[in-house]
Amino acid sequence: MADHAGLRLHVPEPEVRPGGTPDFSNVVIPKAGSVRRPEVDAEPESIRDLAYSIIRVLNREGEAVGPWAGLLGDEELREGLRHMMTLRAFDARMQMAQRQGKTSFYMQHMGEEAVSSAFRKALLPGDMNFPTYRQAGLLIAGGYPLVEMMNQIYSNEADPLKGRQLPIMYASREHGFFSISGNLATQFVQAVGWAMASAIKGDSRIAAGWVGDGSTAESDFHAALVFASTYRAPVVLNIVNNQWAISTFQGIARGGSGTFAARGLGFGLPSLRVDGNDYLAVHAVARWAVERARRNLGPTLVEYVTYRVGAHSTSDDPSAYRPKEESAAWPLGDPVIRLKKHLIVRGAWSEERHKQAEAEILDTVISAQKEAERHGTLHAGGKPSARDMFEGVYAEMPPHLRRQRQQAGI
Repeated sequence: MADHAGLRLHVPEPEVRPGGTPDFSNVVIPKAGSVRRPEVDAEPESIRDLAYSIIRVLNREGEAVGPWAGLLGDEELREGLRHMMTLRAFDARMQMAQRQGKTSFYMQHMGEEAVSSAFRKALLPGDMNFPTYRQAGLLIAGGYPLVEMMNQIYSNEADPLKGRQLPIMYASREHGFFSISGNLATQFVQAVGWAMASAIKGDSRIAAGWVGDGSTAESDFHAALVFASTYRAPVVLNIVNNQWAISTFQGIARGGSGTFAARGLGFGLPSLRVDGNDYLAVHAVARWAVERARRNLGPTLVEYVTYRVGAHSTSDDPSAYRPKEESAAWPLGDPVIRLKKHLIVRGAWSEERHKQAEAEILDTVISAQKEAERHGTLHAGGKPSARDMFEGVYAEMPPHLRRQRQQAGI
């Protein structure tokens, strides 16, 4: 034993810390259009390479190229751009509202708008998402009212969740948006279980689970993959790799797997990586995975390579753990700007129309905010009734809760 050096652990470190020069040289980015598009019924072992590449459609000139292109028309792309712009404007107003003390907490989507907005357009009514707190684009692209989202953020008298949830933890069964859980990675096991139930009933609806890169280190992530692969559940399992968990870089959770998508290979799952800032690529991959689930071909694991531009939440200061200039150096660009450029190249958009759309969207968001604030904010106006805490828990209220409500005089 004396001949051996002392043992030591390897602790992964990001390439650069605050004060340093941003470095994304380790992110290998294939040429747009260069990654093949397999048939939907391809065997997982035949597409193992897709877990190590990045599917891209938009090139630097704003053109859509390659086998994953050509699925969306001008009107669909304009709608997608408006959804992302609406989410960005919504974020800005709600971030400001939090700073003004109108709500206690908020989380932005800056830089990640394409992921949830594009994915939502690949689903059908009745499909169910099991989201984290950074997929509000699923609601906006699905037509959920902005006023309802703001009522929930303000926890006011019109809050559809009656003040029972942390701000931004929305829920809407009608819009295929399962209640958000602050406990990370639970979304995957819930999505797989829901999908299995749908299959047991002989239904046609599929599920989609969502986690961030940090959550892949949780045991629920691996348990979900076991059940999904064993029972071939009709589910799409999405990993949003925005490079940072709360304050730890993605290498901590990734370990030695090379990519997050590669973790699916050990479970026999088809696993793909996609440029999460490319609206067209996200939508194309989502349609591929959704069709696979709908055709009883089993689950798909998808990693979206993107970047969290802002803070993790209003409680976070990212300057403590990464360079301030890092977001500007991210090589995959801004999803809004990239789709805007593509539409201009297609002759379906212009700088003038974009400015007009920005003004229209901002006016819509501000109008929704004024309407929501008429129902109250965190420290002013109407609040949910205390009586609501007794409702909606049991199909039939048990006697002990009925007595408690009577004792409380509500």
